[in-house]
Order: sequence, then structure tokens, then C-alpha cells
Amino acid sequence: MNKSSSVMKQIPIIILLVLSLLVMSVVGVLIYFNTLLNPVANNAQPPVIVEVPANSTSSSVAALLEKKGLIKSATAFRVYSRYKGLDSQIQTGEYQLTASMSTPEILNTIIEGNQVFYSFTVPEGYTVEEIAQLLDNKGYADKDEFLELCQKGDFDYPFLKEQANTKYVLEGYLFPDTYKITKQMNEQDIILMMLNRFVAEAEKLNLAAKAKKLNFSLHQAVTVAAMIEREAIFDKERPRISGVIQNRLKIGMPLQIDATVLYALGQHKEVVLYKDLEVDSPYNTYRVQQLPPGPIACPGSASLKAAVEPEETDYLYYLAKPDGTHVFTNTLAEHQHYKEKYL
Repeated sequence: MNKSSSVMKQIPIIILLVLSLLVMSVVGVLIYFNTLLNPVANNAQPPVIVEVPANSTSSSVAALLEKKGLIKSATAFRVYSRYKGLDSQIQTGEYQLTASMSTPEILNTIIEGNQVFYSFTVPEGYTVEEIAQLLDNKGYADKDEFLELCQKGDFDYPFLKEQANTKYVLEGYLFPDTYKITKQMNEQDIILMMLNRFVAEAEKLNLAAKAKKLNFSLHQAVTVAAMIEREAIFDKERPRISGVIQNRLKIGMPLQIDATVLYALGQHKEVVLYKDLEVDSPYNTYRVQQLPPGPIACPGSASLKAAVEPEETDYLYYLAKPDGTHVFTNTLAEHQHYKEKYL
């Protein structure tokens, strides 16, 4: 056997060794790469809030995450996101992440838009000014911007076109509830969410159809509901107060509801004075023999229901007792009697 023949026999072995080394190298790189995708910490870690700005790239997000100690390698993050075709799907927002999450888990959270949500609760009977102040205090909205939108009411809902001479077009229609928002939502987004919640509740109660049976428009029904909301504490009395309002409207008797006077004054007072009753305003139901031009607050479901399902009675008067309940009477003489008794 000559030397050249021996060399020829060794070539396949050399090739096999080279291929084996290449395979081992690739496997080694893949193993190392996968370790870079593993969580930074193996045990539970406190959450970190990360804000992804608008128009962020996978590179900028990777750098941000590496800086905050949430991933092992920005390079590995970029390579993985591009390999998976996810680098263009990163969504703007705030995310709650931890160092015990893997790179794929963090990336999926960001591309799925699983943002941090903040909640706020609007109590029943709040006015739009009180809602604006609540949101401003929490840092969720600018009060002045919010009120300007409420005043203009430039939203595409049929019931918002009925008002005339209202202080705020959206008064009464920002439904009281608990809401969840993201940091990226602005004043208009929040208002739309609350208006849509009102629409859902109105449909659930069949509000428009029931209002029509009372010869009310939807807007008038909400106006009545708002007065009920500000007058009643206990749900069982809401339909009866609604009945009193109906009875007075039928005979052209002023509603004489103190809550409307306070709305006209633009301030809260524990005691409404006689001089307050002289305020010149279409909302002053001591001076006008009709409904005010619009709601004086944002009513909840119980008051909306009571407005279109009034209790049928002969009562024309009611008086708040110290315990928050009301005494209902048919005549002024009876009303004066209980007024002296309780006040």
C-alpha cells in the first residue's frame, strides 16, 4: 500500500471528525443561546414596571430590559424576536415584568399587550365635575381637558343631541362603575368607555322603550333618574320618589327638589337657605314648573330603573328624616306637620 492510498482512506475519517466538531459547536452554541433566554433569577422576584414607548424597536426594548436586569442578554432578545418574526409586533404600553420570567415569556407579554391596568371607581350620583376631579387626583386625566370634552359633548351618540341649555352635555351619561384603564388612555378614551357602559346599561333596562311609555325621551328619563339619585339613599324609596316627581309633573306643580338648586349654585351645602331658592337658573326646580334641562348627576342602575318604573301613589310631598329615610304625604298640611316634627 502506497502513501497516497493511505491518505485517501483517512479523508473520510477527517471529514467525519470535522463534521462532528461542527455539530458539537452548533449544539454548544444553541445550548449557550438557550441559557441566555432563561430567567435571570430562578426564584420569585418583585415585579418591575417597564414602559415601552411608542415606535420602540426590538433593539431599544432589549437594551431597556437588560438595563433593568430583566434579561440576560439584549443580543439574545433581538435574535430570538427576529427569528420568531415578533420584532415588529411589540406594543406600546406599561408592563409588569419580573426577573423570574424567561425572555420568551417577557416578549409574549409585550407583543400580546398585557399591560398594567389602573382602576378607579365612580360612585353613583357623582357629577362630571366630581368625576373629573377624581381622575385628576389619581393622575389619570387632566381635569380641565376632561370637563371641556364633557361640555362640548362631541361624541356620536343620539341621546347627546337632545340637550339644550345644559351645563355639561355629558352630565348623567358617564355611568358610575369601577373601570380599568391603561396609562396610554387619554381623556377621550376614558369618556368613551364610560359612555359605552351607559349604553349597555340602558339597553339592559330597556330604558328608551319604558321612557316612551311615560311620554319621556331618554334624556328626560335620565334627568329624572339623576334627581332620584341625589335625593334617595335607600333603593326601596327610589320608585316612590319617582312617583312623586311624576305626580307633580302631571299637574304642573314645581318639583321643588333641593338637589337641583345646589346644582344651579355649583356648590354643596348641608342646608339650603330660602335665599338659595331664588337662584336664577333653569335647573332651579323651585322656579320652573318643568324638568331641568338635563341631569344634575350621573345616576346608577337603581335610579335609572326607578325613573321609568315609578311607584303609583297619590303622594305629592316627601321629607328626609334624620335616619336618611323619607316620609311621604299627600297634602301640604301633612308635609308641614312632619317638617316641624323632624326638622
